[in-house]
Amino acid sequence: MNTGYETLRWPTNLDRAAIIERLVQVRAAAEAAGLAELAARFAGVETFNSHEIGTHVIDALTWIQEKPEYAAITAQLAMVAMNLKNLK
Repeated sequence: MNTGYETLRWPTNLDRAAIIERLVQVRAAAEAAGLAELAARFAGVETFNSHEIGTHVIDALTWIQEKPEYAAITAQLAMVAMNLKNLK
C-alpha cells in the first residue's frame, strides 16, 4: 500500500481496475492490522458491481474514520471514495 506522500496529490482519475486494486490493498492492510471486520467488507471485491463497491467503501470509511491509528487505511479508502464516480 502506498503510504508515502501520495496524499499531497491524490489521483482523481482511477479507473475500475485501479479502484479494485486499491481495495485489495486495503483488504490486505486490514487483515495485517487485525481488522477482520474491515477486511471482510472487501472479501470478493473483485466481483462486486459498482453499487456494491460504493456502498462498501462508504460504510468502511464511516466505520474506520474514528480510528486515527489506522490513518493509512483511511486515506486509501478516502482516495477510492473520491474516485467512485469513475466506476463503470
